[in-house]
Amino acid sequence: MNFKPNRNRRSSKSDYSGARNPKIIFIAATIMSWLVLVCAGLGWLSNYANTPGETAAPPAQWPQQSALLPSAEHGTLVMVAHPHCPCTRASIGELASIMAHTQGRLTAYVVFLKPTGFQDDWTRTDLWRSAEAIPGVKAIADDDGHEARLFQSLTSGQTFLYDKTGQLLFRGGITAARGHSGDNAGRSAIISIVNSENHDRFTTPVFGCPLFDPGSECRNTGKEKNAN
Repeated sequence: MNFKPNRNRRSSKSDYSGARNPKIIFIAATIMSWLVLVCAGLGWLSNYANTPGETAAPPAQWPQQSALLPSAEHGTLVMVAHPHCPCTRASIGELASIMAHTQGRLTAYVVFLKPTGFQDDWTRTDLWRSAEAIPGVKAIADDDGHEARLFQSLTSGQTFLYDKTGQLLFRGGITAARGHSGDNAGRSAIISIVNSENHDRFTTPVFGCPLFDPGSECRNTGKEKNAN
């Protein structure tokens, strides 16, 4: 018997493959697009986390106009912070570590920006409470950014260390990136200065939100100004 090839079956299989390929191509394209978006997002986050804020140019000698009282016995640390900056939470945590490692040999202030006309509770956020809970640290409301301007601070989390004679020994940040806790050059430098009483001067990048930029992600978004 002579058997003829079943051309209908071959044609059906070909049609099935043809119908399947566009689906495979669509799925592959969707996965590739998703991967590109994920990689782009991760790249943006990495760039954002590792981009420092504006550096400060604080006075080389403790500003006489400051209402903060520097210590005449040991160093005095000043951190200027925006009360709504999420990046500053890590800075507060690093400050707690510094205070634990210096064992009472350091006076510390965290100065929280309080724009004119804003309610007190706008400043007294969880960051304020975290700073206030650190032994040896005093949280201060900075009306209209007076202290921030005296120390020429521009970025939340900027930290300054003056020795007992009022000389500036450190300026910069005490985190390695935005919102990242852990070993970093700023924390190590301050602990080294305080514990060894050396007078080397250190500068590190600061990672945080702008203090005075009205377009900053740290600006007030929920509470209105209060006519006190």
